[in-house]
Amino acid sequence: MAGEAGKRAAAARGAAEVAAGQIIGLGSGSTVDLLVQAIGHRVRGEGLAVVAVAASLATEHAARAAGIEVRDLNEVAALDLALDGADEVDPQGRLLKGGGGALLREKLVALAARRLLILVDERKLVAALGARMPLPVEVVPFAWRHTAARLAGLGLAPALRGGQDDPYRTDNGNLILDCRGAFADLGPAIKAVPGVVEHGIFAGFRPQVVVGREDGSSVVRG
Repeated sequence: MAGEAGKRAAAARGAAEVAAGQIIGLGSGSTVDLLVQAIGHRVRGEGLAVVAVAASLATEHAARAAGIEVRDLNEVAALDLALDGADEVDPQGRLLKGGGGALLREKLVALAARRLLILVDERKLVAALGARMPLPVEVVPFAWRHTAARLAGLGLAPALRGGQDDPYRTDNGNLILDCRGAFADLGPAIKAVPGVVEHGIFAGFRPQVVVGREDGSSVVRG
């Protein structure tokens, strides 16, 4: 599978960054799935003692299954380290996230962390956000069509994820509008639209980015 070796390399590097006694944040997605397995291996093999806060129900279930202690974000004051993937990373270190639908919780976890480590394979490095996928925007179900129309007024082309017959629901019970267009600099304007809960542009976080390569090596940027 394309990118699999890079994902595994990034996940292994991320797991190695976790230290005993830390409170860590875990994002979501296929690379984080591999990360959880790698951390769980350390927990079982080394007796590594860590506490994790998960950004999705799927990650929470996987972490518990791997033997990792999980707490709610409300139960901790701050996170020592948050580890997550990204759908895209641009040269300025801005991220596009939300392909898996967990963008709101992922952003809350990232904001609570003293250090943010983003784990990606080489395919996720792009010249500009939007190169590989549209922008996910989480919206409340009430009047979502009106919210979509307001996003269209910003020059975006929103589409309801899953379609109207079977729309995708986030862990928060909200909908996702996948928006195509030139959105990289529209974060504040999108967030200001009534009905929008959060969007998938992660700017201003200054993350360290671990890039996994297909030869099994990895490099850290930032």
